[in-house]
Amino acid sequence: MGTVMNAKDQNYHDQQNISNVQKMREVIGTLPPFCKQFFRGISEYTSARTRLAYAYDIRVFFEYLHDNNSYCGQMDIQKFPLTILEQLTREDIEEYIEYLSYYEKDGKVYTNDERGKKRKLAALRSFYNYYFQAELIEKNPAVLVPLPKLHEKEIIRLDADEVAILLDQVEDGTGLTKAQQRFHKVTKTRDVAILTLLLGTGIRVSECVGLDIGDVDFKNNGIKIRRKGGYEAVVYFGEEVENALQDYLDDRHHIIPQSGHEDALFLSLQNRRISVRAVENMVKKYSSTVTSLKKITPHKLRSTYGTSLYRETGDIYLVADVLGHKDVNTTRKHYAALEDERRRYAADKVKLREKHNSDESED
Repeated sequence: MGTVMNAKDQNYHDQQNISNVQKMREVIGTLPPFCKQFFRGISEYTSARTRLAYAYDIRVFFEYLHDNNSYCGQMDIQKFPLTILEQLTREDIEEYIEYLSYYEKDGKVYTNDERGKKRKLAALRSFYNYYFQAELIEKNPAVLVPLPKLHEKEIIRLDADEVAILLDQVEDGTGLTKAQQRFHKVTKTRDVAILTLLLGTGIRVSECVGLDIGDVDFKNNGIKIRRKGGYEAVVYFGEEVENALQDYLDDRHHIIPQSGHEDALFLSLQNRRISVRAVENMVKKYSSTVTSLKKITPHKLRSTYGTSLYRETGDIYLVADVLGHKDVNTTRKHYAALEDERRRYAADKVKLREKHNSDESED
């Protein structure tokens, strides 16, 4: 028997999940009917957010076929039969991947770099693989197309002095426009708390905006967050984060939130739970006022924390755990340069034999 949940009982993560499910159903309604079986089949081991991303990517594929394949162009997408999948060849899939580099749709221009192409091909491979393993199709041309090789980008992190400069700017607001400074008077303690929390714990922006007041535990200096994949974890913070959160909560307790947002830790100027986009824009606003600062995004604040933690501890497994990486190899990839730096440092630390003083006289 299903569980009846009132809107008031739903936390931020429940609401996001329901929103993703609703959006996914809308997208699936624009796809061929046989697609429903695929999304039911993967529902046990994927999140609603992942399935929604798959749905968007697969829709791009079918729209491409409808617009560029003479056979598919003769019918509506919703009438495509399952057999259409095995009628396509490896070359058809390769042409689709090439198409993703640049295309126009409804007056908008879309581009995909290596990462975007890899994600869309991975979604298509999963899609094909499901029907192939279920023996509903006899050919799987998607598996014949290699995933694009990614060229790793240099990870941008803030140095210690740059972190101090950024936080000083958030506190002072001197580089802001006059209009921005008026808002800054109202949001300063909130903005300092958010930036200090991101830099002091390495949590994701989605994890930050999803925090409720009750998730903050000052007794143990920890916050309870919902990680990617839906599991809960506790991340601990230091004195600087504690002070910034306490200062903000002093202000937060005097704010009357809008209905449904009473539990939210961080509120927008409209007294609603702050959004991921708003935090991204906030970080961009402050970093742009400091000319010497690199182009900063919230994810780069996360990388900055991971770098600092690794340099202090040298424990790649601890960094992976704190950052919420399911696979330590993901962490290794991001911090490979630092690992090499530590290996070089270790080279001269083990002495095999003591050096003999050359001018010592022999007995």
